[in-house]
Amino acid sequence: MTGVYNPLLVCLSLVVAFLASYTAMELSGGLNALASAKRRPAWLAGGAVSMGVGIWSMHFIGMLAFSLPIPVGYDVSITAASLVLAIGVSFIALATASRGALSWPRLVVGGAIMGVGVAAMHFTGMRAMEMSPGIDYTVWKVALSVAVAIFASMAALWLAFTLRASNVENRVVKRLGAAIIMAVAITGMHYLGMDAANFAPGSLCLADAKLDANWLALVVTAMSFTVLVGTLALFALHTSSLSISLKRANRQLRYLGTHDALTRLPNRQQLTLRIAQAIEDGARRASPFAVLFIDLDGFKSINDSLGHGVGDDLLQVCAERLREDLRHTDMVARLGGDEFVIVVGNAADTSAAMTVANGVLGRLSQEIVVNGLPLRVSASIGIAFHPRDGANADELLHSADAAMYAAKQSGRNTVRVFEPQMNHTALRSLILQRDLHRALSDDQLSLSFQPKFSVASQSVTGVEALIRWRHPELGEIAPLEFIPIAERSGLIVEIGDWVLREVCRNIARWDADGLPAISVSVNLSPIQFNVPDLVARVDALIAASGVDPSRLMFEITESTAMQNIERTSRTIEALQARGYAVAIDDFGTGYSSLCYLQRFRFDQIKIDGSFVRDLDSSGQRGSALLSAVVTLARALQIEVVAEGVETQSQFRTLGELECDQMQGFLLSRPMPAAELPGFLSSMAGRIVASGRACAAPIG
Repeated sequence: MTGVYNPLLVCLSLVVAFLASYTAMELSGGLNALASAKRRPAWLAGGAVSMGVGIWSMHFIGMLAFSLPIPVGYDVSITAASLVLAIGVSFIALATASRGALSWPRLVVGGAIMGVGVAAMHFTGMRAMEMSPGIDYTVWKVALSVAVAIFASMAALWLAFTLRASNVENRVVKRLGAAIIMAVAITGMHYLGMDAANFAPGSLCLADAKLDANWLALVVTAMSFTVLVGTLALFALHTSSLSISLKRANRQLRYLGTHDALTRLPNRQQLTLRIAQAIEDGARRASPFAVLFIDLDGFKSINDSLGHGVGDDLLQVCAERLREDLRHTDMVARLGGDEFVIVVGNAADTSAAMTVANGVLGRLSQEIVVNGLPLRVSASIGIAFHPRDGANADELLHSADAAMYAAKQSGRNTVRVFEPQMNHTALRSLILQRDLHRALSDDQLSLSFQPKFSVASQSVTGVEALIRWRHPELGEIAPLEFIPIAERSGLIVEIGDWVLREVCRNIARWDADGLPAISVSVNLSPIQFNVPDLVARVDALIAASGVDPSRLMFEITESTAMQNIERTSRTIEALQARGYAVAIDDFGTGYSSLCYLQRFRFDQIKIDGSFVRDLDSSGQRGSALLSAVVTLARALQIEVVAEGVETQSQFRTLGELECDQMQGFLLSRPMPAAELPGFLSSMAGRIVASGRACAAPIG
């Protein structure tokens, strides 16, 4: 029995095959983009259903296009089974094409599974006709159709994988062409399979044939078109949403690439572009501008002692204050750490830049409350002008940085305008910072000791240790020069530990040599004093040396003590509870808060040498001030030490004021550790051996 084909339905099956193939191309590309999305499994399942419906519809329409001279129907359950096979095959295809890599073994295995599955779907659909007698198939034609199905599946997988990337040139055109090739291959396999079927004369279709074939074909076509076009529309909508999200993410990434993540200020990259633009504008309009390099004073101490969380919050507040009152021609950026830069436009002279700089100093000096803690910082600002101080961004930033360093050297919380000689100072600072790392390991550091004397008996009451650095090329480096560098670089804590170990080693050696048990103190820098585990570190170092804690005194400056009164009080009490003495150094140079002496309970006050020197020039007024300090200290049972005694008149006045101890070049200069035993031996009988220390700063 011979059948005929309806040309219209054959063409319709080809169109459905094309639409299903194009849907597969789009889904494989989209699913690849969704590789890490949580919704990928749902889209994979939904895509498999729509693609499977499309392939199944093409086969079903192709079968409906074949007309026999007898009524033909299809068993619903078997037809549904063929649909399930089509969906399963589509799932395998999409899963394979959307994977990260498509190796040849995976391509062959995947193509074979798909081809056999498509063939199984086709012949299952043919089985739904329930012909009697059964359909007889020509074996070689069946084998050929299966082979075509396998190779077509492999080609489809390869094309889908190759064209899935969104950046493929002429992507849509190539996918349309590939979909046409796939559609021809799929329909070719179908009609080869149909041609392999032989219907015996007098065959009967046992399936229900109540529905008109043409009408059924239209229904199936409409259903498949609805599913496929709907899937493409939904996927296009989702892809558009992803594209919008991607653009938004790219904008955010570009923003983060040019802005500081913590403060949201422009970063160095954006700053460089802004300076380049200002240089270009200046060349056209003869409009000079200034660069302000800002470094926060005291930030590192806060960051190390209170934690990075507090430090970050503080930086955010400072950034907000730097934004205030900026003109539209100005820009503020963060370089990193506690360094900021402001570009001041239209700065024809220093007045505009100085106005901005002074405004910054005023705003930053105001109290900042972070997590209930009242904090204060100041700033050192260096100013460089274009084109006078630099022709490009690097030169201008270098000049402004050198001026900022000069501002720090001149007392901090101040502004300096760049001068050519500052380059030498900045370069020397960089060299010292680099070489300071080697100074510890190469034994370039040493201690000298300066005795302190009783005013009443002129006996030695103790010694003060002073750190020295002999640079192999630059010679002696003054502590006033390298200690601030050590503080800025973070080496000060390590150097402080070295000083304490070296002091303890010398004490142990003096005791072993039978020298009098004098005591020594170690000055603590602000950063050391604010280290959270200071007391534990000191305990560990002293315990390792075996030195009695009563032989040591720790000195802190007045400004250090006043940074955080509550924390200072707790730390002093903890040190004194362990047997150490605590002194306040350079008293009178900072806050001059006599009322805090009672609260802190220092063991000793060291009056700064500037007050002692004023005794020769200020006369009665200088004596009255020192007399008040001595009287108050004696009432609080605190020893008073006068530093920097250099003249006989100073010596006599301090004696008349009944100061307890004094120290200075008039009495003894600092001496190397190797010379101290000889000095102490020469002072035999004139040494006060006490359990209390007399101070040893590291500066």
